[in-house]
Amino acid sequence: MLQLRHRRDSTPATTKWHNKFDENLEQWPHLNELVQCYTADWVKDDNKYGHYDTIGTPSFSNQIYEGPDTDIETEMRLANARRTKAEDTTDDDLPSTSGRQFTEATSDVSVPKHFGPSPLPAYEPAFDWENERSMIFGQRISEAPLSHGLKISVKVQSLSFQAGLLEPFYGTICLYNKERREKLSEDFHFRVLPTEMQDEKLSYEPRGIFYLDAPSASVCLLIQLERHATEEGGVTSSVYSRKEPGHLSERERQKLQVWSQIMPYRESFAWAMVSLFDNSIGAATGGSASPSSPLAPSVSGSSSHEGVFEPSTKITLDGKLGYSSGSSVIVEISNLSKVKESYTEDSLQDPKRKVHKPVKGVLRLEIEKHQIGQADLDNISETGSVTNDSIDLGDRIADSTFRKFTNNGSDGPQSSNSKWNLYDGKEISGNGSNLHGNADFSVDDFQAFDFRTTTRNEPFLQLFHCLYVYPLTVSLSRKRNLFIRAELREDDADIRRQPLEAMYPRELGASLQKWVNTQVAVGARVPSYHDEVKIALPAIWTPTHHLLFTFFHIDLQTKLEAPKPVVVGYASLPLSTHAQLRSEISLPIMKELVPHYLQDTGRERLDYLEDGKNVFKLRLKLCSSLYPINERIRDFFLEYDRHTLRTSPPWGSELLEAINSLKNVDSTALLQFLHPILNMLLHLIGNGGETLQVAAFRAMVNIVTRVQQESADDAERNHFLVNYVDYTFDDFGGRQAPVYPGLSTVWGSLARSKAKGYRVGPVYDDVLAMAWFFLELIVKSMALEKTRLFYHNLPTDEDIPPMQLKEGVFRCIMQLYDCLLTEVHERCKKGLSLAKRLNSSLAFFCYDLLSIIEPRQVFELVSLYLDKFSGVCQMVLHDCKLTFLQIICDHDLFVEMPGRDPSDRNYLSSVLIQEIFLTWDHDDLSLRAKAARILVVLLCKHEFDARYQKPEDKLYIAQLYFPLIGQILDEMPVFYNLNAVEKREVLIVILQIVRNLDDASLVKAWQQSIARTRLFFKLLEECLVLFEHRKPADGMLMGCSSRSPVGDGPASPKYSDRLSPAVNNYLSEASRQEVRPQGTPENGYLWQRVNSQLSSPSQPYSLREALAQAQSSRIGASAQALRESLHPILRQKLELWEENLSASVNLQVLEITEKFSMMAASHSISTDYGKLDCITAILMSFFSRNQPLSFWKALFPVFNNVFDLHGGTLMARENDRFLKQVTFHLLRLAVFRNESVRKRAVIGLQILVKSSFYCFMQTARLRVMLIITLSELMSDVQVTQMKPDGTLEESGEARRLRKSLEEMSDEAKSPNLLRECGLSDSALVTIPERSEENRWSWSEVKYLSDSLLLALDGSLEHALLGSVMTMDRYAAAESFYKLAMAFAPVPDLHIMWLLHLCDAHQEMQSWAEAAQCAVAVAGVVMQALVARNDGVWSKDHVTALRKICPMVSNEITSEASAAEVEGYGASKLTVDSAVKYLQLANKLFSQAELYHFCASILELVIPVYKSRRAYGQLAKCHTLLTSIYESILEQESSPIPFTDATYYRVGFYGDRFGKLDRKEYVYREPRDVRLGDIMEKLSHIYESRMDGNHTLHIIPDSRQVKADELQPGVCYLQITAVDAVMEDEDLGSRRERIFSLSTGSVRARVFDRFLFDTPFTKNGKTQGGLEDQWKRRSVLQTEGSFPALVNRLLVIKSESLEFSPVENAIGMIETRTAALRNELEEPRSSEGDQLPRLQSLQRILQGSVAVQVNSGVLSVCTAFLSGEPATRLRSQELQQLIAALLEFMAVCKRAIRVHFRLIGEEDQEFHTQLVNGFQSLTAELSHYIPAILSEL
Repeated sequence: MLQLRHRRDSTPATTKWHNKFDENLEQWPHLNELVQCYTADWVKDDNKYGHYDTIGTPSFSNQIYEGPDTDIETEMRLANARRTKAEDTTDDDLPSTSGRQFTEATSDVSVPKHFGPSPLPAYEPAFDWENERSMIFGQRISEAPLSHGLKISVKVQSLSFQAGLLEPFYGTICLYNKERREKLSEDFHFRVLPTEMQDEKLSYEPRGIFYLDAPSASVCLLIQLERHATEEGGVTSSVYSRKEPGHLSERERQKLQVWSQIMPYRESFAWAMVSLFDNSIGAATGGSASPSSPLAPSVSGSSSHEGVFEPSTKITLDGKLGYSSGSSVIVEISNLSKVKESYTEDSLQDPKRKVHKPVKGVLRLEIEKHQIGQADLDNISETGSVTNDSIDLGDRIADSTFRKFTNNGSDGPQSSNSKWNLYDGKEISGNGSNLHGNADFSVDDFQAFDFRTTTRNEPFLQLFHCLYVYPLTVSLSRKRNLFIRAELREDDADIRRQPLEAMYPRELGASLQKWVNTQVAVGARVPSYHDEVKIALPAIWTPTHHLLFTFFHIDLQTKLEAPKPVVVGYASLPLSTHAQLRSEISLPIMKELVPHYLQDTGRERLDYLEDGKNVFKLRLKLCSSLYPINERIRDFFLEYDRHTLRTSPPWGSELLEAINSLKNVDSTALLQFLHPILNMLLHLIGNGGETLQVAAFRAMVNIVTRVQQESADDAERNHFLVNYVDYTFDDFGGRQAPVYPGLSTVWGSLARSKAKGYRVGPVYDDVLAMAWFFLELIVKSMALEKTRLFYHNLPTDEDIPPMQLKEGVFRCIMQLYDCLLTEVHERCKKGLSLAKRLNSSLAFFCYDLLSIIEPRQVFELVSLYLDKFSGVCQMVLHDCKLTFLQIICDHDLFVEMPGRDPSDRNYLSSVLIQEIFLTWDHDDLSLRAKAARILVVLLCKHEFDARYQKPEDKLYIAQLYFPLIGQILDEMPVFYNLNAVEKREVLIVILQIVRNLDDASLVKAWQQSIARTRLFFKLLEECLVLFEHRKPADGMLMGCSSRSPVGDGPASPKYSDRLSPAVNNYLSEASRQEVRPQGTPENGYLWQRVNSQLSSPSQPYSLREALAQAQSSRIGASAQALRESLHPILRQKLELWEENLSASVNLQVLEITEKFSMMAASHSISTDYGKLDCITAILMSFFSRNQPLSFWKALFPVFNNVFDLHGGTLMARENDRFLKQVTFHLLRLAVFRNESVRKRAVIGLQILVKSSFYCFMQTARLRVMLIITLSELMSDVQVTQMKPDGTLEESGEARRLRKSLEEMSDEAKSPNLLRECGLSDSALVTIPERSEENRWSWSEVKYLSDSLLLALDGSLEHALLGSVMTMDRYAAAESFYKLAMAFAPVPDLHIMWLLHLCDAHQEMQSWAEAAQCAVAVAGVVMQALVARNDGVWSKDHVTALRKICPMVSNEITSEASAAEVEGYGASKLTVDSAVKYLQLANKLFSQAELYHFCASILELVIPVYKSRRAYGQLAKCHTLLTSIYESILEQESSPIPFTDATYYRVGFYGDRFGKLDRKEYVYREPRDVRLGDIMEKLSHIYESRMDGNHTLHIIPDSRQVKADELQPGVCYLQITAVDAVMEDEDLGSRRERIFSLSTGSVRARVFDRFLFDTPFTKNGKTQGGLEDQWKRRSVLQTEGSFPALVNRLLVIKSESLEFSPVENAIGMIETRTAALRNELEEPRSSEGDQLPRLQSLQRILQGSVAVQVNSGVLSVCTAFLSGEPATRLRSQELQQLIAALLEFMAVCKRAIRVHFRLIGEEDQEFHTQLVNGFQSLTAELSHYIPAILSEL
């Protein structure tokens, strides 16, 4: 409550002062008031300016935002590990996952464990309650009692002379203004003793302490030295200024020492001036009168100065620079000027005077400056007393005028012990001890009274009452050694009466003396004096109080005893007539005193020196806070006394007149006596009659208004008045009745008169303008009464209960309040600023009352206010209302306020919520922002309030604000109309409330309706959107806030969009100050401020800011430029805050979502249980944003729980879109480089698999889902990367994805993984509640993972081919094929890749392959239709299709239906699409001339048209069929048998071929491609793959290659033409296979076996005769059959047979025989066919019998039937050979005959040749086979 603040050490001054003159003040009530006013302790209400103990904002740790390719976490860990052990991190530095370590002990309330820290501190990281308060309109600032300028302490260290220091020296130091030639302070006396005279006990020399307003060059220290008056004929002072350095002789020394002990009087000796702040050190002459100044900025002054500084003075003490207070400077003053003759202070500077002779000596001073700056005032709000700020450890200046100290005058020596206590008794440790080890200003320090205290326009705050007398000169007619004694006498009746003990002694610590002597002016006719005589005055002066001066002459010779002074004369000065004079006074000197010498009657009898001329000049200075010089104030005091003592005449109007005449008092006097005058007027208002009350009130209004207007500060609450209310105003322990009833009555009646329409004059407006003052007085008065009432009746530790105001007084206050509200209302509409100020004052009135009276009484005032300003008002009024609420809700006990009825909760909070919500609907945007701000600031205040840190307190606060959420949900459009900044404010508030709510309360938000619950989650989604962490790079896209998505108009640019608006102010302030934030190294960034005079607010403060401004003007003030302009440390802070905000918001939303999921499981809330769209929306939102590591760590346990509870719903068909997104993002995360994230993604996939097992028994659907998302991910993820040599390789992402997919099915690693991610080891196999048996199967998971890996590999291979795609068409087609197979489980993707493949084939003109692709597509569709029993086809049709394209499998059944995923699915699988692809296949097959396939395909199309009765289409089909069958006929009847393609076997050998190495393929090429063509084609493709170290060779023959024997650096291709093998062919026959001779008609040409023959010899020769020529027949089996979906098939099996040379020969002959016979026996249907037959017959015959042909048959005979080979043959072989030859010749003969029958004229000659050839052949053969002749 109210605290007593000691203003000082209970001022010994007053006590002393009473004892001194034993006056009875009771007969002078005004004196009583004055003394009380100055001496009572201040009473300060601690609650008035709010009191806030903050726990401080928490520290933040860096959040780690990982991208796919970063691993900051590991980098940070390694960096931390690198730190040396010495600088081990404390716990706080470790980035904890939650942001802040929670070490609070849990209390009884079950504390919910939060996932992360509250988002609020990160949103408002620079929250400063003081600062936020100061922004409120009309905010009261706690005024520290005034402080002025600087304090300087001076200590004399030593005095030394060339001649030696042999006698005591005395001196004075004061502050002196050399321009105005006036003393600024009283004198500080010091003495310097020679060593032998020093007393051990008195070793401490006091310091003098002086006060200064501001550093100024004209302020200096005036130092005057005195020594004992010189003995006549003794050692004169000139010894100290001798030129030649001679020490004194022993005798001179003794003389000096003896004399100085005899002689008590002193003479002036030397003087010096030390300029304190002289910047321009002028004269370079040796005898300069101004030593270089100790406090000047240029301490390193020129060396020509005699003022030599020690190095310690290098500290510049210029007033502007702050510096540590231990900076004392040692000044050596060597320019002491010897006083030659009488001089005056004024003449010191007079240039006409002769230069005083310098003294050869040095005075060393220690001067120290103590800044009374903000640093000292910062705890002023705590302490209200003047303390003696120094470098001491004890005190801190806590308040006003140092002029409040009593000077060493009015209270005797103790006053200088100004070691005042702080009110709380604790000493605040100061700033370092004094350099000289005295840690405190010592008791003996002398505080020099500052004379300007009496002339300043400021209220007196202390009791001082003394007179300074300065004797100046005495004009005599002859030389004397004159000194003056001064004393204060009460009357002049008895000359022998002792004077009053009122004189301050020179020595510190001595008691007041009866008189004081001045210096001796030796041998002067017009002696001058430089003494200052200080006299304590009585409180009341009578006309007889006077000063008496006695003039003495003294002989300066040693006789037998000490010299005796002789009286020369007297002068007297009555106080009452002269004390307040400021000018010089001249007095005559009386020769002697007679009784009643003051009376005029006695004057005649007096005898005067110098003919009664006024020869004695002196000056007086009255310094008193008791005695007003102003006549009118004295009148008022007098009348007040009479009124109080009831001695005034009965008509009593004098007091009224005195009161009214106060208006005319001049302002300085009025201000100086402001406090006592106000006290007395209030006293009159409190207990005077009505007339007096009104008069006093009006006078008071007048005075207060004048003070407000005339004093220098423009503050709305004038400094002096604030000090009066806050500190001085008091009821002095109940000695005065409380003034609030009187004050409110008299003001209230005035207000009512105004309301009724009476004329009340201008005073009423003044009252309104000064309403704050009167309202605060009323409150303080109540507080004083309350304190007094309860002070004695309560145990000390109990809280004082609120006071119940009396009904009458309360009613009066209500009426007054009502009138004032009306004023606010009306003046607001006129837009007067007074209204807003008055509004704030009224708010503060309520605010203050809340601490004092029963809150429910205050609530009546509040509700009165809200009734006046109800609903959405005009902008100005509404603004006032918000300010009002803002002020009231800032009350310290806001949270603990009761409701209006005992049953209600906090009344203020309910009003606040209501009004703030209303404001969000207001049209004015600034008001919306203000309302949002108020709420955020309040919540911050609660959050950081040290009193409310317990969970139960936080819960209570959350419940107070919870209704706000309800209101928002009820009227969402209000929320949606806010702009982004306000939305953020509102959302932060919502999160903060929900965070601290208990579940029971939270459920209420979700129980009302499904739609409302959905809205709640819409708010959470908004949180995620608005607080999403964008990397600064992303921010660039956003550019400036004016282009942000929410149109706020071009706002001013901000440093940060996401943090609270206050942060922008904080940062702009911080960057203004450019301070180095704590803890940065010295060599860190440290920008010097540009000179402060140069920078005005419009100009930039630093280069960096200037750049930012230039940039911002150029690019429309982008936030980015602003951020760039920040000091790096601030920018780092900003980013830290932003990422923490984003992280904590996400974690908070996650926490709420988990609670929701738990509640949904128990069906205790209303939501859409079919889809759980609230959960799915939030989860999708989580996954799709950039999240910090801490979030991923928290997410997966929640993810697991949610799927455990709601797996069925979440994986149901309705949630396909959700599931697809989740799988996509899990796979995306599985690519991350950061292990923590990647492992969690694997766990996420496992959780999905688990749910799939339990909800659907199998994973087929999930597999489809994953394959789909994988294919989508492949378009986002870069699966390949460039190697340095320009080729591609698998990228890190792809490798990590593969690793993740493998880990997914890795049973061994699973428990560890789960443990790392915060789940239990058995999380996957624990059985959810609703199912019985464990359905988890690792083998299924393995299958799933493998199919995903297949898809990954397919995609990867496809991507790796990227560069050679166009060249290596074979590989390209193969990669499309692989993709098609990998994505087979998803019909859409399967079809997509097949169609890609089809296109690729068409480009290559591989029509058959393209057709096969189309067939495969149709097959997929047909199977799906057959599986669904949808359409016209049956399984038989599928089988028929499979005959064309064996790849059409049976597999796609259930899966096709499972693939119903949004955008993928059976919806595309229709009969029409099947027909479309069948027709495409038909077209392509006919291009490939494979007509028999066309026929089969059309047969599948016809049933469709039949079922649809599409006869037109049927007609077309049948026409097509006709032409197809005709084409088939044509092919078959062609004499040259039809081939649809050529086939080549290609073998690859060499490591550069990669996967192809050591594999053989059969290529299917168009029929016109010859061996040379394909060789060229392949070598072209593969040569490009060779690098410098490899060459490509083609193996020219078709023999078997032994790969291990090949050269290592060479890659080999072996290319061989092969023949397709018919299904029923006998491969063992030794006949040659000439396809044209082969039997059989054109069948379905589906080939999967191929052969080729290779001749070889066994004797090692490469080529031999027929007898050595063996033959190897190789048969290859391919993987699949041609025509296939690709152009080449891998050889999977290869067999070979060998034929001996003779078998070869027999085979060759048999082959020819068979061909001829075939030709002869071929049945020809009609004669028209003869021509083709003739041609083929001619061809064969020509090759058989023409002699010139390869001498084929003949060569066989020569080889085997002659000579040596014939002996080698077995007889069986010989017979076979002969039989074959004979048969061959017989068939030839037949053929020739047939030929003859067929030929016409033109072929006669050819026939002749044939016959000749046959005959000669027969002749040749007969040599070997004689039997041939008989045969033929």
